[in-house]
Amino acid sequence: MIDPHAPAPPGAPPGWAGPALLPVRPGTGRFLVLVCVFVCAACGLVYELELVAFASYLIGDPVTQASVVLSVMVFAMGIGSLAAKRLRWHAAAGFGAIETALALVGGCSAMALYAVFAWTGGWGGVWSDGPRCLLVAFSLAIGLLVGAEVPLLMELIQRIRRQDAGGVVADLFAADYVGALVGGLAFPFLLLPFLGQLTGALVTGTVNVVAGGALVLGLFRHDLTRRARWTLLLAGVTVLAVLASAAALADEFERAARHAVYGADVRVALRTDVQEVVLTGGTDGKPLDLFLDGRLRAGGRGERRYHEALVHPALSGPHARVLVLGGGDGLAAREVLRHPDVRRVDIVELDAGLVRLARSDPGLSDLNDHAYGDRRVHVTTADALGRLRHARKGAYDVVVADLPDPGITASTKLYSQEFYGLARRVLAPHGRLVVHAGPVTTRAFWTVDRTLRAAGFSTTPYRVLGFPAGPDRSTRASRAPHDWGFLLAAPAPTAPRLFLDPKGPHLRTLTEADLRADERAARRARIGGLPPSTLVHPRY
Repeated sequence: MIDPHAPAPPGAPPGWAGPALLPVRPGTGRFLVLVCVFVCAACGLVYELELVAFASYLIGDPVTQASVVLSVMVFAMGIGSLAAKRLRWHAAAGFGAIETALALVGGCSAMALYAVFAWTGGWGGVWSDGPRCLLVAFSLAIGLLVGAEVPLLMELIQRIRRQDAGGVVADLFAADYVGALVGGLAFPFLLLPFLGQLTGALVTGTVNVVAGGALVLGLFRHDLTRRARWTLLLAGVTVLAVLASAAALADEFERAARHAVYGADVRVALRTDVQEVVLTGGTDGKPLDLFLDGRLRAGGRGERRYHEALVHPALSGPHARVLVLGGGDGLAAREVLRHPDVRRVDIVELDAGLVRLARSDPGLSDLNDHAYGDRRVHVTTADALGRLRHARKGAYDVVVADLPDPGITASTKLYSQEFYGLARRVLAPHGRLVVHAGPVTTRAFWTVDRTLRAAGFSTTPYRVLGFPAGPDRSTRASRAPHDWGFLLAAPAPTAPRLFLDPKGPHLRTLTEADLRADERAARRARIGGLPPSTLVHPRY
């Protein structure tokens, strides 16, 4: 360690004027700088996670959004570190300005993304990519500001007491990494559950500007001119006022944004332990729409056609014991219960809040025909994969997989070979499994088909046409498929036949002419190794 009153050693910055004049002892001042490093690191990681979470919710495809945010932010941090070299001679003023700007940009990032998504996402044209462009812009800006923090903090800690560079870097990185750990844990376990995404980001910005302002204006105030002190103080107070005003209006803003996204008929909007659930319509003759994390899960105009096509083909054989994986809304169970010879229906749903809503909400319970009131229905709150591991071998005649779309990364394990292997184990020898796998014109559909066959199933693909595109603005309306594909599977060497059921949808085999009208579907069918004649779709 070097004596604080010694002259600058060789290699010190030319502008170094000796130790800073501090209101506390050098050891205490050094500790306070490391505390600020800790706080800034926590705030920076919260901003990063906030962008990833909001982009995944608004745009979809969490892996892509996380990759974009992380790569852009890390690149920008490197640029910010280089740019900070020009501020080393005014480290205190520069750090104060950076923390003020970072608190404003990071704190308001979630609200700005939501506003662009809600009010411009449906405009089409160049505006359809507005949320993505803004996501990259925020990642770039926050990365630049975060990257400039460490070089300036290193300069400030050296102003207190000069020491070897290796020791300074070790101390700063230790505080930085511990702060990142706390921020990473605070985001999912504290900020999201208790404050929500919008208010959580605003509170993080408030903590950021207070910590940075306190360090500069309290500990290093003698390094600032009178004008710089007042400028930083007024800028900090202004940012605090903006963040506080935004926090006070966050609930009204969120309601207005929901109405812009879902329409004026939003009746229920709640966040369960698993996801955000929104119900629109369902009263005064209006069709009910169910949205889970911003995606249309059940649409009133096409819901019955979807669930009839999902359930009834699978129940054309023995079906005394039925397992429904997912389907917490009770709509698949409603179709199962239309068969009077069903003795037991087990529903495995991860989200207990959705099940409570399906029981209690007048619109949703009417839509599912009060399925949860039937004594044959038994509900288990659990992960579908875990429930299959503990189920008895051959326990069910039918398994209905009413699970999230296979294109959603979080649901990938529910379309894996291991998952289907467990489903095959719980099926009776004559049993059937039905899976919805997205539009037949997508690669995901045929990937699911190949995965089922790798797990020992024989499959029969079919589809239902005519679904209207929902208000999921993560997909351009012009490109949104208007069909939904299903796979009927059996643990037998021959593919299950698709029997017509008078209670269910009317199905017929697609002709070669039908397939020629959709070259992409024919091409995907050949990729899947299936004859085109196995594709069927309902006619209404």
